[in-house]
Amino acid sequence: MESTDATSSQSSTKRWLFFDGILGDRMANLLEALDGVGYVTTGMSFLAVSIVLFARAWYVFANAVGTDAVLAVLGLVHDLLLVIILLELFRTTINFLKTKVITLEPFLFICVIASTRRILTTGAQISYMDELTDVVFNRYLMDLGANVLVVVALIIAVYLSRRASLPAMNERNETTQGVDCQDHSVKSRIQESDGQFIRFKNEYS
Repeated sequence: MESTDATSSQSSTKRWLFFDGILGDRMANLLEALDGVGYVTTGMSFLAVSIVLFARAWYVFANAVGTDAVLAVLGLVHDLLLVIILLELFRTTINFLKTKVITLEPFLFICVIASTRRILTTGAQISYMDELTDVVFNRYLMDLGANVLVVVALIIAVYLSRRASLPAMNERNETTQGVDCQDHSVKSRIQESDGQFIRFKNEYS
């Protein structure tokens, strides 16, 4: 039994060594480069779609504002909130390419904007509905309450996320200040030793 386990472990070790030989540093660097290209193209796609949607939103607003100004404004706000969501995704992609770290806070903001957009859209649909039944109105109230609860929960999550990140930021700042102080002390010692060397050279020259 022990010999069988030893044989299986040796075969698995050889298998991983084989994959390590194939997936070397060059292959890993290539995969990382392709991953970066994917993020860059995705970010540029977010930016391009947001620009097109922004132009379309104002075009639709300009054509519809003369007929019904309130509905046109609600439609414009609805589309602009979607543009903000796409721009937040674009900004998150840029931050990931800079830091190689995906943070939680931008996605919380995106969810808050999406819930607000849903509230505005549902309210506009209810306001311009010809026949409003009790079932539809109760469904609207349930949808509105759920979205409000989601917004409140997300705001609390943003607060907790920022509060949790404050100790790490303070520790990072203290570390940076400590390194700066050490660099300043080293520079002062170097300058002091240079001054002593120059005085010694002047005395014995």
